[in-house]
Amino acid sequence: MVDRAEILVIDDDAELCELLAELLGQEGYAVESNGDGRSGLLRAQSKAFSVVVLDIMLPSLSGFEVLTRLRQGGPEQNSDVPVIMLTAKGEDVDRIVGLEMGADDYLPKPFNPRELVARVRAIHRRASGRRSPAAAAPAPLSVDDIELLPSARSVRVGSRELDLTTAEYDLLEVLVQRAGTVVPRDELGRLVLGRRLSAYDRAIDMHISNLRKKLGEGPHGERIKTVRNAGYILIKAGA
Repeated sequence: MVDRAEILVIDDDAELCELLAELLGQEGYAVESNGDGRSGLLRAQSKAFSVVVLDIMLPSLSGFEVLTRLRQGGPEQNSDVPVIMLTAKGEDVDRIVGLEMGADDYLPKPFNPRELVARVRAIHRRASGRRSPAAAAPAPLSVDDIELLPSARSVRVGSRELDLTTAEYDLLEVLVQRAGTVVPRDELGRLVLGRRLSAYDRAIDMHISNLRKKLGEGPHGERIKTVRNAGYILIKAGA
């Protein structure tokens, strides 16, 4: 019997948690709910959940505090688990801050619960990197001093190993595969987030900003350039 992927929902809305447990359960996921920030953090650190759904407004610790401590916890505390943050409607600042802190995606309340199920399914599929048992391990990827090992989802820049979130890794992998060419922003949304971007959706832009900070400058200066009204391009030597 194959173990079911486990989802942790940290939200103090009991009715929403029950509904998500039912809908995600229909998709084959095992769902655990926690309505408190502090105990939710401890639970998230205690085992390898596939995805954490995290509300911002929580008792004892805010969602921002939970996310910060989770990301700082180290690999042994499941710090790289994909996180989808639930934000208040119209609070653009909350979404930007959440993405800067390491959230992989966000969804403003109120939302269609089935939309959240779709987001969980998409992010879990990317993070698990499902491949058939017979498939050969993907070859390492490199551009200048950037090296990706897809089988381990690890990244090195020179002698430095980078700590990337699921979305940041997926974004960098696409850019490395297409190095030297412009990748449209909407295409990155589809490939990295598994969804279409709305007019004011800044998720991809914030992940690009975070990647730039973590990568640092390259041998040719800025590594990822914005091409206005087109998308983003990873610069490579000689391009």
